[in-house]
Amino acid sequence: MTEAAIRKKAGMASVKDMPLLQDGPPPGGFAPVRYARRIPSKGPSAVAIFLTALGAFSWGMYQVGKGNKIRRAIKEEKYAARRAILPMLQAEEDERFVKEWKKYLEEEARIMKDVPGWKVGESVYHSGRWMPPATGEMRPEVW
Repeated sequence: MTEAAIRKKAGMASVKDMPLLQDGPPPGGFAPVRYARRIPSKGPSAVAIFLTALGAFSWGMYQVGKGNKIRRAIKEEKYAARRAILPMLQAEEDERFVKEWKKYLEEEARIMKDVPGWKVGESVYHSGRWMPPATGEMRPEVW
């Protein structure tokens, strides 16, 4: 539909000839605009949240403490078992050492039989202290 059909006049009209039509508020005005910050008070309070978190933390630390006691008891049991069998293990190692030491002295006597003044089993270090040899075989030719 054209403007001419609406006005029932031919041609363009001036803006001044057009009827004045302006938007305005509805009768009685617009509803008031809420601009205040209104946060709903739903959910637990800060104190309730804090106490819940404190309770959860306390329960967790209690569980950690219980676990530490159990772990400590298991560790002590393991150490007690090791202390109980240590004399037997040391006796076995001493027996092995004596056998190897005898073999070592026999081998040393065989090798050094032609060296005058050589004393079998005497330390070449004159520190006055006896130190057990390192673990493992005592004969160097096996290495």
